[in-house]
Amino acid sequence: MALEIERRFRVSGDAWRGLAPGVQYRQGYLSVEKERTVRVRVVGQQAWLTLKGNISDVTRHEFEYEIPLADAQTIMGAMCPMVVDKLRHRIERGGFVWEVDEFFGDNAGLVLAEIELPSEDTPFDKPAWLGEEVTHDGRFTNAYLSKHPFTRW
Repeated sequence: MALEIERRFRVSGDAWRGLAPGVQYRQGYLSVEKERTVRVRVVGQQAWLTLKGNISDVTRHEFEYEIPLADAQTIMGAMCPMVVDKLRHRIERGGFVWEVDEFFGDNAGLVLAEIELPSEDTPFDKPAWLGEEVTHDGRFTNAYLSKHPFTRW
C-alpha cells in the first residue's frame, strides 16, 4: 500500500535560501476534495498523475504514475481549472529531505516546508527556519491553495 506520511510548516525568514537550488513545479487539479485529490504535475520534461486519499491530517494513500508530458499538458489545459505554480528546494538535513516550496501567482508570498516520515510518530530535528506547524490546517495543502489562493485569504 502506498502511503504518504507528511508534516507541513510555514517557513520563517530567509535562512533556508541558498541551501539547495530550486526546481519549477506546475500542478493542475482535477479533484480537490478532502477525501480524494487528483492532480497532474509537470516538472521539467516529466509529468505524473497522482491520486491521494485521506486517512488522517498526516497520512494519506498516495498513488503516482508517470505519464507522457504531452498528455499532462493537454489534461492540465483542458481539465484543470485549478493550478499551483511553485519553486521547490530539496534540503537534506538530519537524515531527511525537507521540501521547501516557494509559491507564485495567486499564492505568492507563501513559503512552506514539508517533511515525509516513515511513521506519524517519527522524531526529527526542526531547522531554525521553520515557523508554525500547519499540518492540521487543511488550508495549507496544495489542493486547497489551488482553489482558494493564499493572496485571497
